Amino acid sequence: MPDLPERPGSVLAEGSRTFVRAYRPEDADEFTSRVRESQELYRPWLFPPADAEAYAGYAGRFTEDPSREGYLVCDGEDGGIAGFVNINNIVHGAFRCGALGYGAFAHAAGRGLMTEGLGLVVRHAFGPLGLHRLEANVQPTNTASLALVRRVGFRLEGYSPDFLHIDGAWRDHERWAITAEMVDRDC
Repeated sequence: MPDLPERPGSVLAEGSRTFVRAYRPEDADEFTSRVRESQELYRPWLFPPADAEAYAGYAGRFTEDPSREGYLVCDGEDGGIAGFVNINNIVHGAFRCGALGYGAFAHAAGRGLMTEGLGLVVRHAFGPLGLHRLEANVQPTNTASLALVRRVGFRLEGYSPDFLHIDGAWRDHERWAITAEMVDRDC
């Protein structure tokens, strides 16, 4: 059996093929390099930070803002960053909900790593974070993202015309959600 890479101390959850950990300042070079390699995969849906300065502000929000949590999905074989999952607009109290943003990097797309990684984040959100509901708003033409939320167990709840301003225009989105009751946290 090959030696697995050492896991950083910030690992929050681990699956059979991936582990999930917090963003770190020292991830800037790898993260932004992967973003630049993945431009074709993202457009016109996603615009993650592509340089060190933008990454610093982006990653810093997850430690500075209590309404946000950010996670890197890492390949269990080599420890490299395969993608990211962020929980934004977290509201506690009676609502206990957050809105997801996520993306795979091109080298990891289609390998199932984001399915496992998103599942790990969902279980973490419904466990240690104490949330009850997660929402994912996806543009109808983003077939890969729609397939991902379906695989993880989200349900389609509706359609929101002109929901988010992305790439210079208001974009329609499908509303997908998952609640704690829908998830087997032991898997």
